Amino acid sequence: MSDPPFDDRDGWIWFDGELKPWREARVHVLTHAMHYASAVFEGQRAYGGTIFALDSHSRRLVRSAELLGFAIPWSVEAISEACYQTLAANGLDDAYVRPIAWRGSEQMGVAASRSRIHLAIACWAWGAYFGDEALERGLRLDISPWRRPAPHTAPTESKAAGLYMICTLAKHRAADRGYDDALMLDWRGQVAEATGANIFFVKDGALHTPTPDCFLNGITRQTVIRLARARGIEVIERAIWPEELEGFEQCFLTGSAAEVTPVGVIGPWRFEVGALARQMMADYRGHVRGHRPNV
Repeated sequence: MSDPPFDDRDGWIWFDGELKPWREARVHVLTHAMHYASAVFEGQRAYGGTIFALDSHSRRLVRSAELLGFAIPWSVEAISEACYQTLAANGLDDAYVRPIAWRGSEQMGVAASRSRIHLAIACWAWGAYFGDEALERGLRLDISPWRRPAPHTAPTESKAAGLYMICTLAKHRAADRGYDDALMLDWRGQVAEATGANIFFVKDGALHTPTPDCFLNGITRQTVIRLARARGIEVIERAIWPEELEGFEQCFLTGSAAEVTPVGVIGPWRFEVGALARQMMADYRGHVRGHRPNV
């Protein structure tokens, strides 16, 4: 049996300062964000009733909006509190939490300075993003023909809805070709990330990961780097070219939805789901559930 559509579920959504029944949390068809992608969002997970790195996510949401030229009319503290209100209202302990802020329907056209800014928060139970099987066999990634844009062409430090349009295209193309996801290069042809997660490679006991200069420096990415360094594992942030992939031994993705998920295939290249990748999976799982000291 398939899951119900996201507009037809039981539960509550925090919407502009109040909890509304899930099915009543609606916007108008002429909302600016729908036509011109003037929206920013976050994705975060709750573990045992605690939303991991919540204030970091709330701060990034506010910053993302600023980069798109608008101010969210709630403070970081108020946004974080609203996330917990939503989690409690839905009776969830382990959940995915999705805040989103957007320009409303007061003005139609490219300009939207008079549009009201809205904020909504939803949450739902969500297991392994790529499925439990992927945690064992490793993901199969296609190589996307779409590239992450240069920072002088788009607000690449913002978690902006519009920047995910090419991710949807890449993900659909990958699925049509029998893959789980896609590796995206940047405008220079360097390795960037997957469609919704950062990427790490293993070589000779060290972690190599692309420098996030045109894509998000993910909160999960930052956490994994700290966990690795706490274990004495060398982490090298640098430009990585596709032709280097044949020399890497292991690979994994990181993200709030993906958590830490191993990769077994990228295009023609194969990777072992090895000990270091599994160690980072275990360390992250323990860390977010409070079984390891903060780093």
